[in-house]
Amino acid sequence: MSKYISYVHGGVVQRVTIPLMILLLALSAVAATPSFVPHRSPEFKISEPSGKSTLLSTLRGKVVVMEFLFLQSNHCTRVAKMLNKLNLELGPHGFRALGVVFDPPNAPDSHGQLVAPAVTFFQLTYPVGFSNKTDVDRYLGRQGHEVLNIPQIVVIDRKGMIRAESGAAGGDPRLEDEDNLRQLIEDLLHELH
Repeated sequence: MSKYISYVHGGVVQRVTIPLMILLLALSAVAATPSFVPHRSPEFKISEPSGKSTLLSTLRGKVVVMEFLFLQSNHCTRVAKMLNKLNLELGPHGFRALGVVFDPPNAPDSHGQLVAPAVTFFQLTYPVGFSNKTDVDRYLGRQGHEVLNIPQIVVIDRKGMIRAESGAAGGDPRLEDEDNLRQLIEDLLHELH
C-alpha cells in the first residue's frame, strides 16, 4: 500500500506517492546546486615581504589552496589560521597553503606593508604575499560589477587544475569549513598524478 502526499497546485488537490515526492525533491536539490567545472589555473605571481616572488606554476605537483584575503577582516584571518593548521598537518604529504593579501576596493594601495607584521602576529608558517587588486580580479575572473566576497579560496590539484572555489558566484562556501576543506585536500592528495 503506497502512502500519498496531497498538496494544492493551482487550486486543485494533487496526490503524489511518497517515493515519487522524495525523488522529485532530490532532483530539485541537484538542479539547484551550482555546478563547478574544473579548469586550468592561470599563472599568478605572489610577492612576499622578503622580496621573493613565487609563481603559482612552480607548485605544480602539490595540492594548493590559495586564500585571497583582506588583513582587516576577522573572517579572513580565521580562515588563514585554519589554513596554517592544515598546512602544518598535510604539508609533508604534498599540500601547500598560500595567502594572497590585497587591498579592498576604493582603498589606497598599501603595497603589502602590513603582510610581514600580520604573518608574525598570526604565526603563519606558510607563504603569504601581496598582489594588486587588478591582478587578483584577473586571476579570479572577477568583473568590476561583481560583488567581491572575501575570503576567496581556490583549490588547485597536482596537475594545476582549479577544482573548487569559494566566494565567487557559484562558489562553494563549505571550503571555509575545516572538515570539508580537509576532506577535499585529502581526496586530491590521494588522486593519482
